[in-house]
Amino acid sequence: MATHWHPKQELESLGATRTQPPKRAARVADVIKNELSVLLLQKVRDPQLQDITISRVELSDDLRHAKVYFTIFQGQAKMAQVTRSLQKASGFMRSHLAKTLNLRFTPELRFWYDEEFEEVKKIERLLDDIARDRDERQEDS
Repeated sequence: MATHWHPKQELESLGATRTQPPKRAARVADVIKNELSVLLLQKVRDPQLQDITISRVELSDDLRHAKVYFTIFQGQAKMAQVTRSLQKASGFMRSHLAKTLNLRFTPELRFWYDEEFEEVKKIERLLDDIARDRDERQEDS
């Protein structure tokens, strides 16, 4: 008896499907991102933390661990200092999240510099260079 070919099963067998986090984890991660962004703007007094932006939050499926990705306006120059300051303020931030969010467990916060932001900048610069070169060639011809 012949088996029927199913594209979704074929992709799954090759490991080519994307597994998305549960919807609840994604929603809670979005709320955590917003709360931390507002907290950094309004209540954190550390001058090291005034020029950072929370770019995204990834939450584990059990909602106990959060990877908080941030970017710095100065670039990677002050990354180590800012990361230390964020780790020092993590207890304050976590207690704020505990008061604000109605969760059984408040996730442990780990802070990571978002390198994707730097990569996007590099790609945009390359695209600008290509466009500029193309425009120069069109003007010359």
